[in-house]
Amino acid sequence: MPTLTEQCKKIKLFLCDVDGVLTDGGMYYSEHGDELKKFCTHDGGGFILLRHMGIKTGLFTSEQTQLVERRGRKLKVDFIIQGAKKKLRIFNNLLEEIALSPEEVAYIGDDINDIEVLQRVGVSATVPDNWLPEKFSCDYVTKCAGGHGAVRDFAEWLLRQRGEYDRALDSYRERISQ
Repeated sequence: MPTLTEQCKKIKLFLCDVDGVLTDGGMYYSEHGDELKKFCTHDGGGFILLRHMGIKTGLFTSEQTQLVERRGRKLKVDFIIQGAKKKLRIFNNLLEEIALSPEEVAYIGDDINDIEVLQRVGVSATVPDNWLPEKFSCDYVTKCAGGHGAVRDFAEWLLRQRGEYDRALDSYRERISQ
């Protein structure tokens, strides 16, 4: 049985639930019927750092909105999976399509519909304000709440476990100074 650090080194794909993880879980509606979500800019830095280390990234949500599509494109994630009502089936299909094993995936989720995926992946995480049953545990619980930097926290933790955090920062700094 590999240690958690060894398992972190196997990760090739980082998947993230949206509502309650990448957002604070709130849904805001305007008088004109527009739906709004608040995203944390700091989380974008987590995706950038992972990308600099060659880890693919993706958003994985049961919702279907243009907001998530736009945010995913802006973050330059590799996969935007929406409308995933049966998350485990869609997760398994994705892995088959891209030829990865569940052990090569890190996933952060916050609610009951994430449990099956959280149980299958190599490294699992959740937010402190999650809605998972008390008896359920993940490999990592972020210090930040959903929508307040939780994804960045998990990404940095993962890179530290792999011994790549400083290298990721250097790569990012080099790129923005060019």
